[in-house]
Amino acid sequence: MMYALIPCCLLLAGGFLTAERKNGPRLALLLKGLASLCFVALGLLCGGWRLVSAGLMLGCIADVVLGLRKLFKSRRTLFFLAGSVVFLCGHLAYLAAVWPMGRKPLLCVLLGIVMGAALLKWLYARIEAGKALKAFGCVYFGVFSLLCAAAIRNAAAAPGGFTVLFAAGVLLFMSSDVLLNLYSFGRKKLGYPWRVTYSLLYYAGQLLIALSLGFT
Repeated sequence: MMYALIPCCLLLAGGFLTAERKNGPRLALLLKGLASLCFVALGLLCGGWRLVSAGLMLGCIADVVLGLRKLFKSRRTLFFLAGSVVFLCGHLAYLAAVWPMGRKPLLCVLLGIVMGAALLKWLYARIEAGKALKAFGCVYFGVFSLLCAAAIRNAAAAPGGFTVLFAAGVLLFMSSDVLLNLYSFGRKKLGYPWRVTYSLLYYAGQLLIALSLGFT
């Protein structure tokens, strides 16, 4: 029965995107929060209370905080930063969960630095954002890149249900965040289908991370 949470999450995500498109920000925020609660519940049912579960919960909170941008448009940047800080805490919880699993930490750190630097160079050439936002982005994507490096290392060194699903989920999550930044701050304005794309990538990523707990 717990796997019914997967289509439920995706249906609620579709509902919030529809409500958002039709100028229903309050309903959209409610549906968005319920969609996020689905992947939190799935993670708890699959693996109980763990650091990964804490990351999922922080992701749910951050998702709602980001959604408040639609209700308080004059404080869009504030809620964007606040939500990003909570997401960063979630990434740190994920990182704490998977970092001890693998060897060669120095190589993993170097890979994370290279990934983060390359991503930021590519991304910052395509978005318009203030210095404070870009400075925070360096920290955010730096930690996220280190998480991706650790997840890839673990999946390559010890392929299994948890490591592979977790790595896939983290990479989808990262892809979602990159598209979110391009959509929100890009020099070239992207159409609404990109909004749908990064939202679905986000929920797919979090669902895979939640499912990975069933293999621990």
